[in-house]
Formats: sequence, C-alpha cells, structure tokens
Amino acid sequence: MNTSKSFNISRLHRLTGASALIAILLVLGGCGDKTANGAESSKKETKQDAKGGAGKEEKGLKLSAEEQERAGIKLEEINPRLLEDSINVTATIRPNQDRVAKIAPRVEGRIVSVSANLGDTVRAGQALAVMDSLAIGEAQSTLLRAQSSERVAQADLKRAESLSAEEIIPQKDLLRARGELERASAESRAARDKLRLLGGAASASGQAQSTFALVAPFAGTVIQKKATIGELGSPADAVFTIADLSTVWIEANLTDQLLSKVRKGATANVTVGAYPDERFTGRVAYIANVLDKDSRTIAARIEVANKDGRLKPEMFANATIATGSKKEVISVPDGAISLLQGQPTIFVMENGGFEPRAIELGDKVGGRTLIKSGVKPGDQIVAAGAYALKARILKSQIGASD
Repeated sequence: MNTSKSFNISRLHRLTGASALIAILLVLGGCGDKTANGAESSKKETKQDAKGGAGKEEKGLKLSAEEQERAGIKLEEINPRLLEDSINVTATIRPNQDRVAKIAPRVEGRIVSVSANLGDTVRAGQALAVMDSLAIGEAQSTLLRAQSSERVAQADLKRAESLSAEEIIPQKDLLRARGELERASAESRAARDKLRLLGGAASASGQAQSTFALVAPFAGTVIQKKATIGELGSPADAVFTIADLSTVWIEANLTDQLLSKVRKGATANVTVGAYPDERFTGRVAYIANVLDKDSRTIAARIEVANKDGRLKPEMFANATIATGSKKEVISVPDGAISLLQGQPTIFVMENGGFEPRAIELGDKVGGRTLIKSGVKPGDQIVAAGAYALKARILKSQIGASD
C-alpha cells in the first residue's frame, strides 16, 4: 500500500516536470517568433522609410541661397496677361502684282545683245537687251525724210519772208511757203511719233538705224528671262519680267469660320522657314468677295514691306492675323524653357526646391512664349538660370548610371 502510493507520487512529479518543460518551450518559441517577426517588420519599416526619404529627395533640386545667386537664378510669378486674339493661317508669298512688268517688243525683231540676267536688280530706264527690226529701220528713214523736208520748208519760208518784205513776191507766195512749212512740220511730228510708238528713238547721227533697246519701266528685279541672242522676239511673248520686290503679297486662304474674324486693315505677323526667329509685319489689304469653288476658301492678301529682299516669291509662310479682341494667356520668358529628354520643360519653385515640369508650348510673342498647359497662375517659375538647373539634373543622371 505504501509502496503503491510512493510510485504514484513519483510518477506525478515526473509528469508535472514534463508539463512545465513543454510550457517553457512554448513560451520561448512564441517569444522567438515575435522577435523574428519584429525584426522582419523593423527591416520592412526601415526599407519603407528609406524609400520614403528617397521620394522626398526626388521632388526637386535643393539649392542654398548662395548657390542660387551663383547660378543666376531669378524667379517670376505666373500671372495671366491680356493678349490680342489672333488666328494662324498658312500662306504663300507672291510678287506685288501692281509692280510687275512683262517686257516685250512692240514690233517683231531679232535679239542682237542681252545685258540683263535672271535675278539682276535693274534701275528704271536701264537697257535690258538690244533688238534689230526692219519696221524700226523703215520708221527711222521716214523720220529722216520728214525732217529734211521740214528744213527745206523752213529755208523757203525765210527766203519768202525776205522777198515779201521788199515787195518782190506777192503775198500769196508767202502764204504758200508758210503752208508748206506747216505740212512738213506735221509730217515730221507724225514720223517721230510713229517711231516712238514702235519702241525706237530718233537717230542722233542723222543715219537710219534699225536697232532699238528694251528698257526697264521701273526699278526692280529680273524674275523671268527668255532672251537669247539670235532669236526672234514678238509682242505676243514677253522677253523679260521685272518685279519690284520692295513689297510683297502674302496670299492666304480663309475658311468660313475664320472669315468672320478677319477684317481689312488688320495687323498681321508673317514668319517663314528661312528666318524662324523673325517676324515681318504687314496689314490685310484685300479680302475677296467670291468663294473659290474648288478649295471652298476665300482669298486674303497681306502686304508686307521687303526692303532687304529676304522674302522670296513662292516661299511658304505662316501668317498670324489679329482679330481685334483680347484674351487671357499665360506666358514665360523664352530663356525659362529647357529641353529635357526631348520635352519642353520649365522649373517651378515648390516645397523649397526646384521641380522640372513638362509644358505644352504656344506661339512666341515679344521674347515670351505662350504656355498651353503645364503651369497655373501663382506658380513661381525660374525665369533665368534654368540652364544651371538642367546641368545639375543631367550630372546627377550620369552619376546614377555609373
């Protein structure tokens, strides 16, 4: 009996010890899991904090006041401005048709010499070519005969007046002499006029000449030439075409929607591909009254001064025509715009740093560029010194790639 009780007590102690050991192990295991989970959680938080810190750094470039001054950075607040509204149309440059001359002989003749070439600038009255014409030679001979008859008639009248004064001849002879002079003078004038109308001029040598010169009616540029020595020239075919290009016409086609916005006398700025940074100012001088049935547009003409001759006929052009109304626009200085990865970009001061922001460009007006999207009123942009910020970004990108 006592022996049995002792066995049971001993067994109970062993079971109790085993249970305690298992409980301790479970507690330790739980603590280990918590510790491991805590370590992993700590690592994740550290990574997230690192990522969050990197994100904050990427928001913009941080520059001290001294660095900003050294880089020449100047800020400007974006404010809407009133700008005269306008429309943009494509156009073609044409010669001023009021100052174009097609030069052809008045009579058929053979070209014997040419003194003007294509593209030459000529003055008014300058000889362009010399031609030989049988009709001019005959007119010259007729004039010489008429002038000779006039001189004889003048001598006869002078003698008749002298004899009449001495009462040697009757009065009717004096009147007959005066009549002969008037007839000879009329024939001389008619011969001279005929020669002039044919394009010739009276010979200074007293001998008939069959040559005459084609001359420029006004100063201009030779834009067409068909003169070849030995060829026949006729009144039906122009030998030269002269154009005064000191003013040119910019011809544009207006759609129905644009027609209501354009008025005669409106100011227009013209640009061409050859001089993209220059604007040529003119005015709308003509708007057609008839719609072109093929293009379904209405022609408009802008007259532009071209003293230096840089605008060439048949060049393509873009014309910006003022409509007379005003609209609010956002613009930035041209120097504020940089090109990053092929995208027009400006730098905006935000959260104490300079953040690059992509923008959509509009037209250029007086050293400023209109912005269609990318900035809003109140933004502080870098108006000067953007190049230094761009250089820093490129440098950081090169460092990161290394």
